[in-house]
Amino acid sequence: MRSKPPSSPPVGPTRAASPCRAALVALPLLAVACATASLPPPAVLARARGVGSYSARLRVSLRGPELRARTRALVAFRRPDALRIEVPGPTGVRLVAVTRAGRLSAVFPAERAVFEGAASPEELEALLGVSLSPAEMMDLLVGVASSRLREYSVRWGPLLPREIEALLPDGARLKVGVEEPDTAAVIAEAAFDTPPHDGYRNIGGPEARRLWSAQ
Repeated sequence: MRSKPPSSPPVGPTRAASPCRAALVALPLLAVACATASLPPPAVLARARGVGSYSARLRVSLRGPELRARTRALVAFRRPDALRIEVPGPTGVRLVAVTRAGRLSAVFPAERAVFEGAASPEELEALLGVSLSPAEMMDLLVGVASSRLREYSVRWGPLLPREIEALLPDGARLKVGVEEPDTAAVIAEAAFDTPPHDGYRNIGGPEARRLWSAQ
């Protein structure tokens, strides 16, 4: 008796989720290996893609060619290019990194050190081990996969992604747990200002990664 070929699993909304665009968004998501993730209703996807500002607490795990780290972080963004990342330490803020108008500044207050460069995937990889642009990071958090990701999957909460896993362009594995995501809060303009760093020494990528990822 000839066996019947398995049918393809249906692709469609199975639970509520984060803001993004419409049913057509499902195709690029699946093309970037999001086939195992449940897709939310098209209206929720549409809202996700339209999110202009966002803040959340993150649990981050990164396993890359040159860096393995686990940390908590606070993140906020305002499109098109303003991004703020804080990494807490045992006695205060360990890292404050901001991007705006094409520039990246990262300050390590306890070490009186600063890393500066362009807000590019290359410089963000040098600093954080995450080879994505600010816009790609924003998209990743609201459920939209960059075409440069090798894999991408999302577990959605009621309105926004709550767990994200991505295989980055350089082969690094990024896992993000999201707590208290908020797209309604007003984020002050000053949140994206370069933190004060008069008298701080300039450092390169290897030292910057060591400082924020140290246990």
